[in-house]
Amino acid sequence: MAAAAHDGDVFRVGEIEIRPREGLVSAGGRIVPMSVRELGVLVALATRAGRIVGRRELYELVWGSALRDGDRSIDVYVHKVRTKLEDALPGQRFIHTHVGFGYRFSAELSHTFHNQATGT
Repeated sequence: MAAAAHDGDVFRVGEIEIRPREGLVSAGGRIVPMSVRELGVLVALATRAGRIVGRRELYELVWGSALRDGDRSIDVYVHKVRTKLEDALPGQRFIHTHVGFGYRFSAELSHTFHNQATGT
């Protein structure tokens, strides 16, 4: 599990580099386009790398207000960020869901599942 390395205004987790003030994210040296909200979610998770961040806390950090019951905005934006990072760096996972607790940001290799019944 890789913790976020913070160098001034730059966060690094594995092959991900985040420059919040510039609004830039790169993965493996390639720019990953993100919206303002997506970047906010990523920065909030990266600054807390390795620890589980609850949905309510994440919402308050990014949106600046309390999460309303039934609001799924966090889940939607976490999915968007997760997909963009995994598309940019196949074989790696960065955002891990802890059902009932929240999300954890950590650079880890993906694990493929072997199904003995199908031989895949």
